[in-house]
Parts: sequence; C-alpha cells; structure tokens
Amino acid sequence: MKRSTVKTLGVLNLAFLLFLALPFISFGQGYQVNLQGQAQQGMGSAGAAFVQDASILFYNPGGAAFLHSNQVIVGGTPTFAKSTFLEHNTNQTANTTSPLGTPFAVYGQYELKDSSNLKFGMAIYTPFGSTIEWEEAWVGRFALTRLALKAIFFQPTVSYRITDKLGVGAGFVYSYGSVNLRKDIPLQFQDGSYGNVELDGKGHGFGYNVGIYFEPTKMFSFGLTYKSEINMAVNKGTATFNVPSSVEDKFPSGPFTSSLPLPQVITLSAAIRPTEKWTIALDVNAVQWSAYDTLAFDYETNTASLQDTKSARNYENTFAFRIGVQFKATDKFDIRLGGGYAISPVQNGYVTPETPDANRIYYTGGVGYSINEKFKLDASLLFTQVNREDTNIETGLSGIFKTNVVAPGLSLTYKF
Repeated sequence: MKRSTVKTLGVLNLAFLLFLALPFISFGQGYQVNLQGQAQQGMGSAGAAFVQDASILFYNPGGAAFLHSNQVIVGGTPTFAKSTFLEHNTNQTANTTSPLGTPFAVYGQYELKDSSNLKFGMAIYTPFGSTIEWEEAWVGRFALTRLALKAIFFQPTVSYRITDKLGVGAGFVYSYGSVNLRKDIPLQFQDGSYGNVELDGKGHGFGYNVGIYFEPTKMFSFGLTYKSEINMAVNKGTATFNVPSSVEDKFPSGPFTSSLPLPQVITLSAAIRPTEKWTIALDVNAVQWSAYDTLAFDYETNTASLQDTKSARNYENTFAFRIGVQFKATDKFDIRLGGGYAISPVQNGYVTPETPDANRIYYTGGVGYSINEKFKLDASLLFTQVNREDTNIETGLSGIFKTNVVAPGLSLTYKF
C-alpha cells in the first residue's frame, strides 16, 4: 500500500505543476497553447509574419511597429473539452464532466506622437483557465479527480521600426498562476471510502519575447521570434491529506516547493500576398521540450511514505507547423481558414490523465467585420481531436484517451 501511495503522489505532483505553470496547454504540443488573437486563430494560429492588429504583440513584437493606429483589443475563447478513457484491463470507460473554460486576452498598442516609428504595447492573456473534472470513482481516480486552474501572463512591450522594411521588438514577461488539485489515495477508511489529498498553491516566473519583422516587398513578409524559457517556481504550496487516523503521521499536511521549466520557442514565419485580397501565412515552431527531463519536489516534512521525489519525464524537442489563408471579401469583411500539425513531446510510458497528448491535426476558421473606422469584430472556431494509447510507467494506468476540443472565440478591437 505504501509503494502504491508514493507512486500516486508522483503523478499528483506532475499534474500539479503541469497545470500551474501553464503558459501552454491542450491545443498544441505537450502543454502548449496558441489561443492568442482571433484573427490569427482563424488562420491556424499562424501570425508572426502577418501584422493585422495589436495581438501581434504576442506573435511577433517586431511587427507591432508596423501597426498604423493606436488600439485596444478585448477577446475570449470559450473552450469545450470532452475526454474519454477506455481502460485496457477491465474495458471500463470514464468521461470528464468539466465545465466551460474561459481564457481571455487583452492587447493595447500606443504610438508616441513625436515618433511614429516607436510603439509601446501591453499584452495580458490567460493561456488556460478552467476546471478539469473526471466522473466520480473513475478508474484513474488515484491519478486525478479534479483540477481548477487560473493562469495569467503580463507582457509590456517596446517595438521600433528601424526602416520602412524592418522592425524589432521585445517584451518582458511575468507569469502568475494558481491551482487547486484533488485526487484519491489508495488508503481506505472503515466505511470503504478512500482517502484523498488536495494540493493548493501559487507560482510565478519571468521571461521575455523578442522578434524581428521584415517586409522586403508588399508581396512578402517574414518573421523570426524567440520566446525564452520560463522557470515557474512554487515556493509555498500546501498539501492537505485526508487519510485514516492510523496513517495520519505518515502523510503530514504542510508546505512544499518545486519548479517547472517552460521551454523556449523559436518561430520562423512567412506571409505571401499574391493579390490585394489574398494572404497566406505559415509558421514553424521549434520547441525545446528537452528542458523538461525531470520533475523534482521538496516536501517540508518527510516521512517514510512521503519522501522528496525526482521523477523522469524525458520530453523530446519537437516542431509544430501552422498555416492559414485570409480572403478580403470586401473592404469590411474578411474570411479565414487554417490548420496545423503538432508533434507531441510526450514519449510512450509518460502519458497521464492531465496531458493525454499525441501528434495531432487541428482545423480553424474565422471571420472579421469592420463595423466602422473605430470598431472591428473578429471571430474564430477551432476543432481538434486527440487519441493516445499508452501504459504509464509510474502508475500502470493503461488504456486509450480520446479528447475532442471545440473552441469558438470572439474579440472587439477599438482604434483611436
């Protein structure tokens, strides 16, 4: 029983940090996400070489210098996710009962009156914020029962247009997250119910986002960006154990510390405008997931059953490919289509209920409508399906995960 419990705690630890630190999750590789900007989302999240609005602050700070107006964008992308797990040994099926996720983004861009080449911006976005919950008494309840997450990034940015063809930019990133996670423990009370543990904590980290934008002709533009690795630190998380009185001394509630590296991302992007009405955008992301090779935890109070842990993760470096098309149907109306292919960094043996990741194809569409010279509406829709069969090395949980995600989004732009 002690060995099983220690293994279960290892998986709990993994889930806790993966979701706490989330600058990335669910719609990309591993726990990476690309839901920042409705115009780009409609084009498969390709946007580092195509300047459309202030959301370029996230995609390529260098391109922000090519915006022609001060503007503020407020938008959100509600996410509907449904996961099913089919366990190999018993053929039991379990489903998630998760509520709606509500990530949002706010972008602001300002141009100094005496220098049209210098722009300042602020990006505030929640890469993920939702509750993930599996149905009661599901087969993987010793790995996870419920997780509630809030994550927010703040990115003040400066962008400068060196020439009519070249711009550079840089943004400082402060990330903040909070999480509450619950799971059962394979220790039974006299009435047959299982013990449980709740992890609660806050984490933060620092990084930067830099980019170069080059537009040699009206037909072609290129982007190169670098998002730095961010080390999310949890300094005073609280673990609360509810276990039978006979083993309470073996599982003391109390603080713990840990950290999780969020990998660097290099993006090479190109945009082609064969006519005034058509634009084709392509992004290639190189993600250094190998930075996440080990997960370590330090509990303030240790016992024979609750030891500090080091657990191998062995993520692999990967690529993602994103492509999108925009057609300017009229002066006020844009139509967008896109999609992408993301290669998973999660090797066989390391798949968990929190990140049942796999190589995936996703599809997007969207529209944009200019209400007048000051206001514009943009909408997008994303769909992806992920299937992954695996047996987890730590927990022995073996089966097939199937996840469907639908994410409609809407934003309002105000120019001034």
